[in-house]
Amino acid sequence: MLVEKVKGESRIAAVSRNARRAGLAPGLTLADARARIPQLWVEEMDRQADARLLDAVAEDCDRVTPIIVIDAPDGLVLDITGCGHLFGGEAGLRAGLSKRFGRAGLNVRTVIAGAPDTARALARHGRVAIVAPGEEAAAVRGLPIAALGLAHKDQLAISRAGLKTIGALADRPSALFTARFGEEMTGRLARLQGLAPSPLTPRRAVPMLWAEQRFAEPIGRMEDIEATLANLGEEVCRMLLARREGARRMEAGFHRADGAVRRIAVETGRGLRDVRALMRLFRERLDAVADPLDPGFGFDLVRLCVLEGESLAVSQPELDGRALEADEVANLADRLSARFGQERVLRFVARDTHDPARAARSVPVLQEAADAAAWPALSAGEPPLRPPRIFDPPQPVAITLAEVPDGPPRAFHWRRREHRVVAHEGPERIAPEWWREASAEARDYYRVEDADGRRFWLFRVGDYGVEGAPPRWFLHGAFG
Repeated sequence: MLVEKVKGESRIAAVSRNARRAGLAPGLTLADARARIPQLWVEEMDRQADARLLDAVAEDCDRVTPIIVIDAPDGLVLDITGCGHLFGGEAGLRAGLSKRFGRAGLNVRTVIAGAPDTARALARHGRVAIVAPGEEAAAVRGLPIAALGLAHKDQLAISRAGLKTIGALADRPSALFTARFGEEMTGRLARLQGLAPSPLTPRRAVPMLWAEQRFAEPIGRMEDIEATLANLGEEVCRMLLARREGARRMEAGFHRADGAVRRIAVETGRGLRDVRALMRLFRERLDAVADPLDPGFGFDLVRLCVLEGESLAVSQPELDGRALEADEVANLADRLSARFGQERVLRFVARDTHDPARAARSVPVLQEAADAAAWPALSAGEPPLRPPRIFDPPQPVAITLAEVPDGPPRAFHWRRREHRVVAHEGPERIAPEWWREASAEARDYYRVEDADGRRFWLFRVGDYGVEGAPPRWFLHGAFG
């Protein structure tokens, strides 16, 4: 018997079959239970351990279908649409799954039905194993009111009205129950009978497409694993070609014979359906993982899933001389990201701001930047308005000669060297973003060129002829 604290009092959370026969039930206080049966074997309820076990069982069920819903605290809902033929039909699938759980020491009840709520209710309160298509309403008529999962007070109110079964409720006009218990009750009744859709939230993202290979004898050699992955990659790429799409995010799942599952995921910067490039990414990822791919007693199922894709037109490199070059750069970015991780391979995107210190930011090269602005267009033959690289923070310089009040410096010292200015442009006043830096001062920027042909980007903070501290000069960047 398992107990847990409820408002400071120990109450029964779960009982064995023998304890149930003796009259004990969940919700009873531990003191009352010991008064009836002094010699009770009691353990503390560990719901976190139960949740971990349920998640491990769900992970093992992934070998049957990738669409799995956790029905806490002790149930799973599997969408096996189109999966029955892989196991000799629905009866074979149910028998094989029940047998597998039995070998693991789990006592389970499995039901196959056309509606999730129907299967859930029959597994908890009924005796039917497989419901024929269209027979959901008939299959649940004999179930008790508790199959609806209503609050205890609502169940008690319905029972006092003489309605004991789902069939008795279904024979009454639904408007009566809606007025008394609300639309939630009638909605549950409709879903239970398979008359309304049941929304499901899978525990993992549902792949847009996948291919898998099952083995009667588990495999363990890396050569066999890579060959299997390559075959699945060819099948997936054929499906992508038929859909005129490319894969952006893929995942390879390796299911061990003991139920453990290892997953390796890769992402690309653009749609991909080239099996050779795909295998290069997975090899890079396998070589980079800290925990090697341990086959244990072998893998009896390998599955390759496409989690995210995009439309991909047929490339015509002869019409665009830079198409092959762009593909090579994208392939390099994909391989580097697979080996070192996305957060370590970055690219710059423009920001919509006039502040030069915030004009660009770095994002992972494979990540889409929806809020990125367009880079400013450069005029042919004109020097850039901003240096390609700026100093953070700006470096202070000492001005030896400057025109006042708004002229550029004629000479300045930087890095122990004097630079004499022979040409300049400016000033360009750039005010701070007041909603970010209310106390920052405006800056007057100058593009200058020294006698050696070097070009710099200087700015002044403060004005000449104003009482107080003299203006300060900084070097914010260098051209070239």
